[in-house]
Amino acid sequence: METNNSAFKLKLGIFISIGLALLVIGIFIIGKQKNLFNPVFKLRTSFHNVSGLLVGNNVRFSGINVGTIDQISIINDSTVMVHMMIKEDVQKFIKADCVAGISSDGIIGDRVVNISQGSFDAPVVTDGQRIGSVEPVETDQIMASLRVTAGNAEVVTDQLAQVMIKINQGRGTLGRLIQDSAVAEDINQTIKNLKSSTQSLDENMDAAKENFLLKPYFRKKKKEAEKRKEEIKEQAEEKKENNK
Repeated sequence: METNNSAFKLKLGIFISIGLALLVIGIFIIGKQKNLFNPVFKLRTSFHNVSGLLVGNNVRFSGINVGTIDQISIINDSTVMVHMMIKEDVQKFIKADCVAGISSDGIIGDRVVNISQGSFDAPVVTDGQRIGSVEPVETDQIMASLRVTAGNAEVVTDQLAQVMIKINQGRGTLGRLIQDSAVAEDINQTIKNLKSSTQSLDENMDAAKENFLLKPYFRKKKKEAEKRKEEIKEQAEEKKENNK
């Protein structure tokens, strides 16, 4: 009988010890997450809509978790005040002109408060100070914008399909150009005529240069071109000398 009592007491003691150890570990983990064991200071900010933000969610600065949400309270019908507990060792990096915004931790993660970096010469925030904020973009607004974009893309795709159908049927200028060989042949003939006209124009210009009445004019133009070429060369050499 005494042996059974001793075994029971031993098991009970082990169970209680394990329970107390788990309790201490749990308190330590929760306290570490909630900054209960670290020196902290408080900041405030306000939003019109906290967009699902909860007490205990993280506060981030430069992408690093630096605190948690301590309290969320409704001030009036258009303002919600958010109180944050921030680690004291990062206070020197947070400036008075920093701005708080609400975003998601990943695509479907918890909502977090992101504090942007302030200007270099701004003063450091003080305990309990209120900083500026930027209203979060609601998921409904994003989805509405995506629906509008998808609708526009559908309209454009339908119009492109109609254009391709007309081209394949040989309708319109581009369709006739692609489908009708006679139109393509006319364009090729036009290009050949342009080349021939250009060649004839070059020949006429050469003949005009040999005309005794026009020779002085072309000779003058040639001298002016050579003079301009020499001036450009001299300017380049002068610039080269100045750079030495």
